[in-house]
Amino acid sequence: MLSSLHRGRGRTTLAALAAASLLTGGLAAATPASAAPQDAKPLKTAKVQGKDKLGSDDRTKLAKAEAKGDEFVTVMIVADKGKAGQARKQVRALGGSIRYSADKYGYFSARVPVSKVEKAAADASVLALDLDEVIKLPEASTPSAESAAAATGPGPSTPNDNPYMPTNETGAVAFKSANPTWDGRGVTIGILDSGVDLAHPALQQTSTGQTKIVDWFTATDPLTEGSLVGGDATWRAMVTQVTPAAGTFTTGGRTYTSPNGTFKFSRFAEAGTNVAGGEVLGDVNRDGDTTDGWGVLYDPATNDIRVDSDGDLNFTNNATMRPYGENRQVGTFGTDNPATAIVEAMPFTVDFREDQDVLGTFGPGTGLPDKVDFVDIGIVSAAHGSHVAGITAANDMLGGQMDGAAPGAKLVSARACSFGPGCTAVALTDGMAELAANRGVDIINMSIGGLPALNDGNNARAQLYNRIIADGVQIVISAGNNGNALNTIGDPSVATDVVSVGASISKATWKANYGSDVAFDKNMLTFSSGGPREDGGFKPNITAPGSAISTTPTWQPGGPVAEAGYSLPPGYSHFNGTSMASPQAAGAMALLISAGKARGVSTTPAQLRQAVYSTAGYNSTVPAFLQGHGEINVPAAWTLLAQTLRPDTFTVSAPVCTEIWKILGETRGLGSTTGAPPVKVAKRWVRSATTPSR
Repeated sequence: MLSSLHRGRGRTTLAALAAASLLTGGLAAATPASAAPQDAKPLKTAKVQGKDKLGSDDRTKLAKAEAKGDEFVTVMIVADKGKAGQARKQVRALGGSIRYSADKYGYFSARVPVSKVEKAAADASVLALDLDEVIKLPEASTPSAESAAAATGPGPSTPNDNPYMPTNETGAVAFKSANPTWDGRGVTIGILDSGVDLAHPALQQTSTGQTKIVDWFTATDPLTEGSLVGGDATWRAMVTQVTPAAGTFTTGGRTYTSPNGTFKFSRFAEAGTNVAGGEVLGDVNRDGDTTDGWGVLYDPATNDIRVDSDGDLNFTNNATMRPYGENRQVGTFGTDNPATAIVEAMPFTVDFREDQDVLGTFGPGTGLPDKVDFVDIGIVSAAHGSHVAGITAANDMLGGQMDGAAPGAKLVSARACSFGPGCTAVALTDGMAELAANRGVDIINMSIGGLPALNDGNNARAQLYNRIIADGVQIVISAGNNGNALNTIGDPSVATDVVSVGASISKATWKANYGSDVAFDKNMLTFSSGGPREDGGFKPNITAPGSAISTTPTWQPGGPVAEAGYSLPPGYSHFNGTSMASPQAAGAMALLISAGKARGVSTTPAQLRQAVYSTAGYNSTVPAFLQGHGEINVPAAWTLLAQTLRPDTFTVSAPVCTEIWKILGETRGLGSTTGAPPVKVAKRWVRSATTPSR
């Protein structure tokens, strides 16, 4: 994944590499900011009207980029209300280029000269600015226990009330049993992750027989993260023009059969997905090698796309394709061998972006046209997104009754992760804005985040997320897997109105998923992050079960915990983490939205949060900084929500006296302290807050 574009010694390097980049490589080498020299000195602080818009973490990233000699970095900007246009104009005036905009939320991402980032942040129209970074996909881990005993694995006869996918623990199973038509019907959940498998049997239809996945798009950027810079190889620059004569054309040493007309051509080589730490590893058609490639034919007049997915150099036997959201078209690379359990094939979608500003992004001398159309070959980059999607809304897993939390819900998949072990913050942020603004979702789950230097929820991403939620789309995010300790809560779940979810586990699930007997009935998983935020803000907000057997791509083998003593078929794996707890909560909240739509009950994000927080099951054996309000309880939340809630809001601010929090000046949560001396270990203290009367 890329956090900035490296242009070598300048435009001459770009021009020399341009021709080769169109098929196989990139305009120049690219490395994430984390690989920068460690001795870079932070730049001077940019303050505007007393506010530092670049925190110490971002200024350190900027210093590293400067030390490496980078000319540009990618940034995320949230403008003051009504001033996004002014902020974009200023970025362009500073020599930057815009990569994505969501004016509805005053948000855009951009590529900005390193030397001008401070000035961009200082503009009066800019509320917050973040620098891009690479965020790792959470890794599935296997906790240990004192004893092990084999358990029976799930199968077609497994009931929906089960410990393998323990939606029963949130009350979701009981709620659906009592209200069968409130199972997520009428609700669309956005899954911002590594992509959702379009071929999985349990992700084909809702409980009412409607299409489960209604939209699928790639959120990485074709210019700043795509194949031109050695990044996401699924973005193909459509530069080579071909005009078939008598139904054929020759390019790149190959002769293709084609409809007559004027087209743009590129080739998608599977080797471009062969990235260390990834899962596809260059074998897109699952035939055991990384040498295959497929021609892509694009009509710039109609945006119709054909992919030579069977590799026979004949486009006439390949259907014309459109973006998935238009008519749900899915292609396939590879041919399944029915004699094997695994599926030796991978589904794909197509998409396009017109008139991408090559000149404005890279300057002159690239050897490319000033404006270029791109075609995307949309494929899953890892199992994580499919697993998360199954927890929220799978229907009839393993060919039986076992479901995700909201089997009646529809899904929109946004792939923001490339083919290595991580995702860029900017792709995740662009994808979040796109889901909320343009893809018709009611609630969004993101099970990806990291632990920043300052997790106070005061950055561009948090500002954007709060705006999205205020506009009517609730966001649910995993709390992080940084350990049961104070102030390990992950960003961006620290955003004030995001529902941040910690991971719990029951005795029954320990037995079912790990084959282990434990003494407790319910506790937190040991990796689940704790609050509060750096400024004392209350996080995490709730918990949900963080261990589940769920859907994974059908081209991957099954993945149980070995000590559990059973196998799983391809397309099903056990993962654990707050990544699994977050979709449990998102799916549970989708049930509440579904019920609200059916009964005409208002379910605004503020009302949802009040209902969920006020009725969560608090575990007296777990500290509040790990569980927040407690485990989500769907039936109890609905009982309260049905009363037509009128949420009150209030802010808490107080001077601080601890050494770390002195940076902030004051806190915005109940985890604050006042007076002297500073709070000490084992010292008890009490604070009060007054809420407004209705």
